[in-house]
Amino acid sequence: MKSGFVSILGRPNAGKSTLLNRLVGSKIAIVADQPQTTRELVQGVLTRGEGQVVFLDSPGIHEPRDGLTRRMMRQVRAALEQANRDLLLLVADTTRPFGRGDEQAVELMAAARAPVLLVLNKIDRLERKDLLLPRIDIYRGRFAFEEYLPVSALTGEGVEELVAAVLARLPEGPQYFPDDHLTDQPLRHLAAELIREKVIHQTRQELPHATAVAVDLFEEGQRLIRMAATIYVERAGQKGIIIGSGGQRLKQIGTLARREMEPLLGRKVFLDLHVKVRPAWRQSESFLEALDWRRQS
Repeated sequence: MKSGFVSILGRPNAGKSTLLNRLVGSKIAIVADQPQTTRELVQGVLTRGEGQVVFLDSPGIHEPRDGLTRRMMRQVRAALEQANRDLLLLVADTTRPFGRGDEQAVELMAAARAPVLLVLNKIDRLERKDLLLPRIDIYRGRFAFEEYLPVSALTGEGVEELVAAVLARLPEGPQYFPDDHLTDQPLRHLAAELIREKVIHQTRQELPHATAVAVDLFEEGQRLIRMAATIYVERAGQKGIIIGSGGQRLKQIGTLARREMEPLLGRKVFLDLHVKVRPAWRQSESFLEALDWRRQS
């Protein structure tokens, strides 16, 4: 049996989380068209008869601006430097021109001590597939990737070829997790992330990075989960944006989050949402630590 650990890296909005969800066959990482949606390492496990792959999705590679984004880049470095990492996947958005951010990503790969596959994502958006060849040549001129794999994480095109390429490069080893294990994230944290995703979707450009979600109550019954959560923002005006006229936007956020939680949790969900202002929370190391479910565990 093949088994091993594979880190997924790339620039913000390259489609890393969409790819992780596609690889494991379930939504375990939130997705949005806003960059830097992923703030921490997300584990996803793919188990097949021929092997088991433990993927680790990471925040987008970027220049940090505050406490939160510095913390996110520490997560990226952890994904690169973990001693048991067998393989790296650099995910690139084929619809964007090669730029300084891509250079930075390639430089990080070159310094890593693991083989790297280049995953050229979003090929479903290319009008002409022959445009891939010049892009591959650019990357090939900067680093000797093990393989160049065009995929669409959205449609699934090329993903089976990617899985085969990953399994072919993993060593023989044990099965680390049971067949039905998908992620190490607790349900409480997954619920908080789904709420944050709906906030991003509903507010779009108004609040791209200014929100955080903490679950204050998570009571599991046989038929019902009672949950209370707080959406944190940095300014009073942002609180008004989330609540909306007559509380309608907050109600919509709760409805959308609950609808997605119930199939995942296998029970009805009663969700009570609140919005609080916590100035400069992105600069507060103690607050960021409190949001980290691994620290809570």
